[in-house]
Amino acid sequence: MHEAVDIARIEAATARLAGKARVTPVLSSPALDALAGRRVLVKAECLQHTGSFKFRGGWAAVSALPEGTRGVLAVSSGNHAQGVALAAQRHTLPAVIVMPSDAPAIKIANTRALGAEIVLYDRATADRDAVASALAEARGLTLIPPFDHPEVIAGQASVGLELAEQTQGAGVVQVLVCCGGGGLTSGIALALKARAPQMQVRPVEPEGFDDVARALTTGHVTPNTLRSGLCDAIVTPAPGRLTWPILRRLCGPGLVVSDADALRAMALAFDHLKLVLEPGGAVALAAALFQPDQITGDTVVVIASGGNVDRAVFQRALNEG
Repeated sequence: MHEAVDIARIEAATARLAGKARVTPVLSSPALDALAGRRVLVKAECLQHTGSFKFRGGWAAVSALPEGTRGVLAVSSGNHAQGVALAAQRHTLPAVIVMPSDAPAIKIANTRALGAEIVLYDRATADRDAVASALAEARGLTLIPPFDHPEVIAGQASVGLELAEQTQGAGVVQVLVCCGGGGLTSGIALALKARAPQMQVRPVEPEGFDDVARALTTGHVTPNTLRSGLCDAIVTPAPGRLTWPILRRLCGPGLVVSDADALRAMALAFDHLKLVLEPGGAVALAAALFQPDQITGDTVVVIASGGNVDRAVFQRALNEG
């Protein structure tokens, strides 16, 4: 597979997504602007099919598969799982999803409801990649990684192309992106480099999982040692082989937020934007609201990347926020 992700590949993926993915809105609230001390524009990818931006990459990858593909396999805590499962279902392809047994129940249930076969593993004791590789080989399935895949990155980059059009003339300097393995962050950075080079992308991560922020500071990747956390959607050991060089070349300094601030951001998004966010999908908003001195410009964009949250966690956010 040719691995270069350039604007031609991004535009091709975006064309295949036309009429399939939602063009998600950019929202704002005077209350959030006042809290942040600047205008905050929120791109609501939580309103995308399956509740997160991951449908874009899932569709881009599945729609690029050759004729005769027997089925697909993905490894995911839930958002990539659902994106791939829906894309596979609409292409009438079988999908097998390897998920950690401690993934949010709503993500497991929703993925199964999309027709995928779920294979659970213990995050603490099992090697998920080994489980996935064995399944893919035994059944002749095509593996679609959650972020380190050129078509997945190109699909996520469609967020950036939309954003460039939606914020034209708004004076945006920085775009804050919830970051795990870096597929969304690197995709948006590539798209904006081509269409709105005045915008700087900055990855946002939860405390304890700030491998990208550390790597952008030191120049080399040191994997996270923790395995699980509240922001499950963006808990990854390290950026990918494809995503890291893009992040290093195009992104500004990373931002790191606490779980408490992610929960506060979830409550504020519900109160003022009527959006339901999961913790990992709220960290970019948390950075904009609670670390205003780390951001430049009169207007900042944040990507609200996902909203697949268990009721108990959402209730905790409303109670503590």
